[in-house]
Amino acid sequence: MKRRSKILIGTAIVFVALLVALFLARKQFVGGPGSPTVEGSREVTDGGIKIPGWNGRVDAAEEKAGMTLDAARLIEEEQALHVTTGPAVSYWKTDAMASGDFTVKATFTEPKYMNLNSHPHPYGLFIGGNDMGTPSQTELYCAASGNGKYIVRGFGPESFRMTGLLGESNAAIHKAAGRGQPVTQNISLSVRGDKVVCSINGSDVASYDKTALTGSGKLKSTDGYYGLRFAHNTDVFVSDLGTSTK
Repeated sequence: MKRRSKILIGTAIVFVALLVALFLARKQFVGGPGSPTVEGSREVTDGGIKIPGWNGRVDAAEEKAGMTLDAARLIEEEQALHVTTGPAVSYWKTDAMASGDFTVKATFTEPKYMNLNSHPHPYGLFIGGNDMGTPSQTELYCAASGNGKYIVRGFGPESFRMTGLLGESNAAIHKAAGRGQPVTQNISLSVRGDKVVCSINGSDVASYDKTALTGSGKLKSTDGYYGLRFAHNTDVFVSDLGTSTK
């Protein structure tokens, strides 16, 4: 009986140890913007903002981990903006502001899907930027990833989610053919009267009342700076960034 008890106890210990090992292994990859994994941000080489007139801020959690804007890179290349992260970051031009009814749009191309990460990471646009570059910075962003999903989130200055932790699927969002393959998304964020709408590749994928996005703990206003938003460990080209009042 004692021998059997020892065998059972030993088996239980091994089983628990395996569960702990699996949990820790999974935790290395689970979290971060747009994903449940905790894949750490990796500092890029020759980082920083290399284009005059642009500003940026890494997320508060990245700052606490010691990351700065020099851990990501924004350059101009092949008549496009080339962003490589590094920490999760938002970029905006000094004079890039919009108010009232407007649409902000840009084309995002990931030349090699998931070449810097172990799982899909999103990138997109933000609006409603206020108190930029400070701990009170606010913004609302819509971002897509090459697995057919999008996320809508904001900082006010604390983060708030309008979609689930893993984002939401939509048939309009392009999927990469495989890891290392190119994928492109055309993303726009519009303020239309009392609505804020995110469109991807010509289809409206999300729409919210302004009242759901502004107020205590959320945006000060949908008016403000607009710009680019990237999760950590991404490599993306951006073209045709602009705004209109149509």
